[in-house]
Amino acid sequence: MSKAGFFVQRRVLAIVISLVITLVGGLAILNLPIEQYPNMIPVQVAVSASYPGATAETIADTVATPLEQQINGVDDMIYMQSVSSGSGTMALNVYFGVGTDPDQATINVNNRVQQALASLPAEVQSLGVTVSKQSPSMLQVVTISSPGSRYDTLYLSNYALLYVADELKRIKGVGKVELFGSREYAMRIWLKPDRMKILGITPDDIARAVNEQNAQFATGKAGDYPLKDPVSMTWQFTTKGRLVTVEEFENIIVRSTSSGDILRLKDVARVELGGKDYSVATTENGKPCQPIGIYLSPGANALETAKLIRKTMDELAESFPQGVAYSIPFDITTFVEVSINEVIHTLFEAIVLVFIVVFIFLQSWRATLIPCLAVPVSIVGTFAGMYALGFTINTLTLFGLVLAIGIVVDDAILVLENIER
Repeated sequence: MSKAGFFVQRRVLAIVISLVITLVGGLAILNLPIEQYPNMIPVQVAVSASYPGATAETIADTVATPLEQQINGVDDMIYMQSVSSGSGTMALNVYFGVGTDPDQATINVNNRVQQALASLPAEVQSLGVTVSKQSPSMLQVVTISSPGSRYDTLYLSNYALLYVADELKRIKGVGKVELFGSREYAMRIWLKPDRMKILGITPDDIARAVNEQNAQFATGKAGDYPLKDPVSMTWQFTTKGRLVTVEEFENIIVRSTSSGDILRLKDVARVELGGKDYSVATTENGKPCQPIGIYLSPGANALETAKLIRKTMDELAESFPQGVAYSIPFDITTFVEVSINEVIHTLFEAIVLVFIVVFIFLQSWRATLIPCLAVPVSIVGTFAGMYALGFTINTLTLFGLVLAIGIVVDDAILVLENIER
């Protein structure tokens, strides 16, 4: 028996192998990551720091330069770039080679940052330097808005920060949640230079008074062991912690004299509760909003993650205050869904064409059924190879499948025609 007739004589074996190929391919489809584009972007680690009141040049010299000098040369690093802004922030992105473990890269960068902390200004050290892995694949942008303009951006930003962002971070497949132009509540102190000059007060005096009096202290206990004489009760002392209201900040004592004169913060400044940053303004259809960028974690299923996000937002929307709504103006899964639908339509159309062509020319139901089964087996089995090679389901691989369907259909017809001949 020739090699060409091996499977012809063992039809049961051929059917079993076809079923195994289809089964393995079907399982691979369920486990393959789905994204818009293949993962060809270098791994990124973001380092951010804040130096309030400093100029961009000052931040570049005192913050960005020491960090760059320490981080330079970290394992598998390709290059890095930093941006220092006049709003008092610095963003440094470190890029690593494709395939680098993002978690290990983050640990390596963080170790270098810790070495550079001692050379940074005290204000930067107190605020801290953040190191996090940056996902370049943005999945969706969710906006929290007030269609009737009942709430301003400050309220929407804080609502999204307290009640929405944490819920989104816990969703499977979400790598990072970022609030664009976030305006957290902050106590803003507007100094009065003329009054300060008359009274001989400097900004450092005010900053020192605020830091000293707006603090949390541990006051200890009374009647606690060890004691010489036994006591029947132990008292835990508590003191007022951090200040909360505008009035409490206004009553901060900036200076006092032995004669009992007291200079309070409200005498040399105006205090108000406002936003931490006003450098970015966001609107949706002319109405205030808070956009939330959601990034996909490496290897996650974009379609499944997007469905979980929509489900979570629908659940959260039930408890939104009246006048607050959400929308998703940007969603990359739309393109992926269109590509998948095109593959399904193309495969269906190919099977129909094969059925019509073969049946018209060969006039045999059996001969018509063979290529109609061979085409899906070949296409579905391809996903098993994609899974083994580490590919993902994306617009490029789906485009390749669309092209391959035509080749498979053509081969099925030609092979069957030659067999009949």
